[in-house]
Amino acid sequence: MTKKFFLSTAWLFFLSLSSISNAQPSSDLSADFQEKVKSISAELRCLVCQNQTIADSNASLAIDLRNQVSRMLRQGKSEQEIKRYMVERYGDFVLYDPPVKWQTWALWFGPFLLLVLAIAFLVSSQLKRRAEPDSDFNPANREDLRALLRGDKDQL
Repeated sequence: MTKKFFLSTAWLFFLSLSSISNAQPSSDLSADFQEKVKSISAELRCLVCQNQTIADSNASLAIDLRNQVSRMLRQGKSEQEIKRYMVERYGDFVLYDPPVKWQTWALWFGPFLLLVLAIAFLVSSQLKRRAEPDSDFNPANREDLRALLRGDKDQL
């Protein structure tokens, strides 16, 4: 029992050390290299958070992607090659600023189209309301309404 407890505790300890080492950038790398990794990572979207770059995110996938960028830079890959690899693997969505092409038109122009449709709907509904006569108003009751407004309760 104690042997199993000791082994599982040791295993969890070493597992936590490995995750900490993944989260911390290596200090033996040059500042220029780390800045290059950070600049490329700032252009790639975290696929877990979706509202952050992988440079800003602490999600495990973002850490893995940052490490992948670092490995590819050490292998001599260019920024374009790294981005191309990420797009091939994860699609245009991984780019924080995806290109405008027919596959991403909905992403780029969809919000504007929805805004135009909403404005057109509001304008058309307002025009219809103005064109319709007020159904609650009866012209025969005009004198009763005037008497109410004057305060002549006796004439009702």
